[in-house]
Amino acid sequence: MKKTALVIMAAGIGSRFGGGIKQLEPVGPGGEIIMDYSIHDAMEAGFDRIIFVIRHDLEKDFKEIIGNRIEKIAPVSYAFQELTDIPQGFRVPEGRKKPWGTGQAILSIRNLVKEPFLVINADDYYGKEAFAKIHDYMVNTMDENAPVYDICMGGFILANTLSENGGVTRGVCEVGENGILKRVTETYNIFRQEGGLSATDKAGNPVVVKEEQYVSMNMWGLTPAFLSELERGFPQFLSTLPEDDISSEYLLPTIIDQMIRENRACVHVLETKDRWFGVTYREDKKSVTEAIGELIRQGVYPSRLF
Repeated sequence: MKKTALVIMAAGIGSRFGGGIKQLEPVGPGGEIIMDYSIHDAMEAGFDRIIFVIRHDLEKDFKEIIGNRIEKIAPVSYAFQELTDIPQGFRVPEGRKKPWGTGQAILSIRNLVKEPFLVINADDYYGKEAFAKIHDYMVNTMDENAPVYDICMGGFILANTLSENGGVTRGVCEVGENGILKRVTETYNIFRQEGGLSATDKAGNPVVVKEEQYVSMNMWGLTPAFLSELERGFPQFLSTLPEDDISSEYLLPTIIDQMIRENRACVHVLETKDRWFGVTYREDKKSVTEAIGELIRQGVYPSRLF
């Protein structure tokens, strides 16, 4: 069977572990964090190995908290996303503190993968269905040599990805009748209000979104060749930035949306009706813990994962 890898983007974890680091908040009865459930579901679906994308300054603590534990049950590799890892001829603007976004995060694995890989966020709970569907697609359908990039994504229902404690940002998708992604638009401050949903564009202007729309949760199934696309596009992205820009990011949804518009990618949206959980706000932890507890009571997970 074709080999597959799971890539977990965790470089956004704060430089100090402990209270306040949302990716490491225990949500399971055995102290499990959200990443544990993603790894469990991915391995159950058939993924062969794990690649953590972190920062060098987190390596020691990250391995102590999760990496060493996961190494006992699956092959594990590490890639490092660093602010200074940029193409020759460019410099880091004075005052910039954060790395360059999810596109740069995935570019950091370019010397580690030769097989199709699935990208996820460290702090999102995705559910079992999406992992199973994406793995099946990657193994049985994905064409690594297609003339346009063959990509798949977990298509979550917007209503299943909202927080009760504030607005969220989502990549809202326009999908054709054949399940092919036509467009993904970053949409901000989405929350329920009386009469429907409220949302804005990046400039704060109101936009219309519907509960049944598909959204991207940064769950992308990609081929190794896609890394060459990221490598070509990164200097192009940097060259468009003003010299004093300290916040713009090289983002996977934006990159893939542009490729779709240029007919260089075909993205298959694989629907999942699982509910997303995440600790976007401090208040979310209680509801996430309760939701995990209910899944355990239903027999979806054992009380102790590993």
